[in-house]
Amino acid sequence: MPLDFAFAWCTDFTPEDARLEGESYRRKIIERTSRQVVFEDLEEEDDGWFWSRDVVALKPPKGWHMEGTGNRRDVVADYALTSLADGRTQLELRWRRRPLVKEAKPLTKAQREASTLQAWRKFAAAMERDYRTSRNSPRRSR
Repeated sequence: MPLDFAFAWCTDFTPEDARLEGESYRRKIIERTSRQVVFEDLEEEDDGWFWSRDVVALKPPKGWHMEGTGNRRDVVADYALTSLADGRTQLELRWRRRPLVKEAKPLTKAQREASTLQAWRKFAAAMERDYRTSRNSPRRSR
């Protein structure tokens, strides 16, 4: 899919994003401008609430930078899109997280990467569905 569609789709943060991942967090969009998006996520877990506030700096058309602060971890992430010769778009994600509290069962780096990859596979499937729909209709199905 074209890079401009991928950028618009990936940076269109909505309260429905949790559903795309198969997760249960609640998302509230605090601010949305042409330069940044601010949102908060809240999720109840077995050991209490997990809250985070993310500030996303948009760098169209090829990337965005996210800084998140939460009650259990802080995170910084950079996302970069590249147009491939065959018309596809590649996403590169680099992130660092800093736990603020000791986790009962800390995930290994491999487990965390596998979880992130699984979430992005779900996002990719939804994005491809929306792209196919957009080619037939001006409305997005997301």
